[in-house]
Amino acid sequence: MIVTLLKKELTLELRKKSVIAGIGLYLFSLTFICYITFALRQNTINAATWSALFWLVILFSVVNSLAKSFIGEKKGLAIYYYNLAAPQAIILSKIIYNTLLALVLSLAGLILFTLLIGNPIQDLKLFIVTLLLTSIGFSSSLSLISGIASKANNSNILMAVLSFPVLISILLMAIRISKNALDGIDLAASYDELLNLLAINCIATALAYLLFPYIWRS
Repeated sequence: MIVTLLKKELTLELRKKSVIAGIGLYLFSLTFICYITFALRQNTINAATWSALFWLVILFSVVNSLAKSFIGEKKGLAIYYYNLAAPQAIILSKIIYNTLLALVLSLAGLILFTLLIGNPIQDLKLFIVTLLLTSIGFSSSLSLISGIASKANNSNILMAVLSFPVLISILLMAIRISKNALDGIDLAASYDELLNLLAINCIATALAYLLFPYIWRS
C-alpha cells in the first residue's frame, strides 16, 4: 500500500508541472540573488558565509515545498483516504516522498551553488550524508506538523509556529556537521552531531507514525 501511495504522490506531482516549475524557479532565484550579492564582488565570500547562505536557501525552498503535504489537499480526500488505506501507510508514504523531494531540492541547490558561487566543500561525502539526514528530519517533522495544522482554520500560521522550533534544532545540527565538511575535519569529529541528527530523525518519524492515526481520526 505504501508503494501505491508513493506512486500516487509522484503521479500527482508530475501532473502539476506549474508547481514543479515554481519550486525550481524559487530555488534558482534565491541562489541567483546570493550570486549577485556576493560572488560578483571579486569572490569575497568565505566558507562560513557560503554555508549560511546555502542552508538559508535550502531551508526556505524545502519548507515552501513540504509544508503543504496535507494543507493543500481538499478535505473530501481525507475521507476517501481513510477508507482506502491505514493512516500509518499514509504518513509513511508522505515522509518517504517528502524526503525524496527535499533531497532532490538539496542536491539541486548544491549544484546551483557550485556553478554560480563555487564549492568550498572539502569532504563532499559527509556533506551529502548531512543533506540526506536533514532531508529525512525536515520531511518527517513537516509531514506530521502539516497534518496537525490542516485541522485548524489558520493552518498556514499554525504551520509556521509549530515547525520553527523543530526545524531550528535540525538545522543547527546540520550546520555544525557541514562546517566540519567544509573545513575537511576528520569524520570522527562529526560522530556526535551525526548521531544527534539521526536520533532527532528517529524520534520525529516515530512520533509521526504513532500520533498521525489520532490526528487522522479527528
